[in-house]
Amino acid sequence: MLPPELPPLPALTRAEGELIDRYLEVVDLLARINPARGRDTYGALRAAQALVGRATALRDALAVMHERGEAEIHAATLTRALRVLDGPRRTSLVAPPPEPEGRPGGA
Repeated sequence: MLPPELPPLPALTRAEGELIDRYLEVVDLLARINPARGRDTYGALRAAQALVGRATALRDALAVMHERGEAEIHAATLTRALRVLDGPRRTSLVAPPPEPEGRPGGA
């Protein structure tokens, strides 16, 4: 059975598309580094090393937008794009996992 079809991405400029893509790459790497979710130091180390390059690419995407006169970030449009690209789940992996039920303080 095929998965349900995703809604279409909203119309984005090339720079906005780059911004969203680079942002989600950084988020994915931060999730791999998250000590509350990690399994081994090597994987976290590799993600941290890659983070430098991805953060630079994110900065460059924002710089291109600025240089082209795209002074505003259209939050509603970019939020729709993030939702289509599984942004809420991906960004949730950066935060600590929820407390286990019945265990106040996680102890």
